[in-house]
Amino acid sequence: MSYLENFTFITTLKKGKGHMPENINYKLESIGMIRTPYQNNAPYQPVDADGEEFYAIIDHKYVEGLSDLKKFNYIYLIFYADRISREVEMMVSPPWADGKKVGIFASRSPVRPNPLGLSIVRIKKIVENKIYTSGLDVFDKTPLLDIKPYIKDLDNKDNANYGWVAEMDDMAHLSLHIKGIPHDY
Repeated sequence: MSYLENFTFITTLKKGKGHMPENINYKLESIGMIRTPYQNNAPYQPVDADGEEFYAIIDHKYVEGLSDLKKFNYIYLIFYADRISREVEMMVSPPWADGKKVGIFASRSPVRPNPLGLSIVRIKKIVENKIYTSGLDVFDKTPLLDIKPYIKDLDNKDNANYGWVAEMDDMAHLSLHIKGIPHDY
């Protein structure tokens, strides 16, 4: 076991409807840990201009996998939101949506059937097994599950839209919340 706090998640799915096999085991093992200044509160979205230090520590057995990662400007960090304690609900009200209720899968709520998180962050530098990044929206010591490069033309969709958010009043104010930009109400 490495010096990192090890995290392993194993589940067995029971036989279900459709094409679900009898039993399937899934195992997710952390590849490292995310370090942030956030102990009890974290922003809703990553904030690029945050002045604090943010980094992911990669377990030494995965360090070779960082080869050529520094050639990218941005990466996806996929993590396990291990401190979620609220019950999952299928209808949620985003805190900035003025009471509007939407389906959990039409939201970016961290309280999900599978508490997986995804953040796009800018790489500042990589030193040995640490990836220093722009601001993150996770608690300190969050288990890191995977890293993927953000590739300009693959991950930037010109025809993406705002979905139900475009129907809200005061879209300019809401966009500040969506982007995680601090502001006065």
